[in-house]
Amino acid sequence: MVEQPLIGKLVRELRQEMGLTQEKFAAKIGVTFPTINRWENGRAKPSPLAMEKIMAMLHTLGDRGKALLSKYFAEKELGL
Repeated sequence: MVEQPLIGKLVRELRQEMGLTQEKFAAKIGVTFPTINRWENGRAKPSPLAMEKIMAMLHTLGDRGKALLSKYFAEKELGL
């Protein structure tokens, strides 16, 4: 299982890499700003559907997305 604090760090770095505020990132994923804030601060973790959207965003970044993903997680932890 993927650790909750690492998800928050990944979300924050992905959002920053894309140049998005928490509000704009939330709109892209289909959640609210407080939800993104809770993820980034380790108080909650994304739902499976939200994780699919986050993974899709990472893939759109190509090698930068892969590097970001591998920075926080081993492939086996994410089921890749």
